Amino acid sequence: MDLGAAPGGWLQVAREAVGESGFVLGVDKQEIKPLSCTNVVTIVADIEDPSLPDRVREEMPGPVDVVLSDASPDLTGAWDLDQARQVHLANQSLEIAKRVLRKGGSFFVKAFHGADLPDFKSKLSECFQTVRIVKPPASRSDSSELYFLGLNYTSETRRQSLRDESLDRSISEHATATRS
Repeated sequence: MDLGAAPGGWLQVAREAVGESGFVLGVDKQEIKPLSCTNVVTIVADIEDPSLPDRVREEMPGPVDVVLSDASPDLTGAWDLDQARQVHLANQSLEIAKRVLRKGGSFFVKAFHGADLPDFKSKLSECFQTVRIVKPPASRSDSSELYFLGLNYTSETRRQSLRDESLDRSISEHATATRS
């Protein structure tokens, strides 16, 4: 599945990856020029629409293996605002991925360099066994654009952080001490 699929470049890459036997769904707010492949379907929809994951499940012939998101905000030229809006779209894409990805699936999402990235990477680490930051060769070297790759979706069951584990231990130890 490709979120923010217009004009269709990633759809073509995804179609090559899945071949004749796979299926690719492209989603964008704008209509996408149809590809000449029967196993590539596009829909006009907004990733901000809370009903989108249900619509995706209706369109897909089975569980989603990969969610790509190249969604980008309309740029204002105000860097802090543009970066925050991009991270918001990346978070929206992650929320959709968590509702449609199969366990073990992958997530590839665009982001812009900025202060919000460590928090976003942390969210990804709660859902995916492996998280990497990548910059595709087609991306300009001076571009602030980068991509996060989440591999092996582990579901919405969050892995506890060390801080949470420490807190759990502390509560358990306190409970044991008060029972003694």
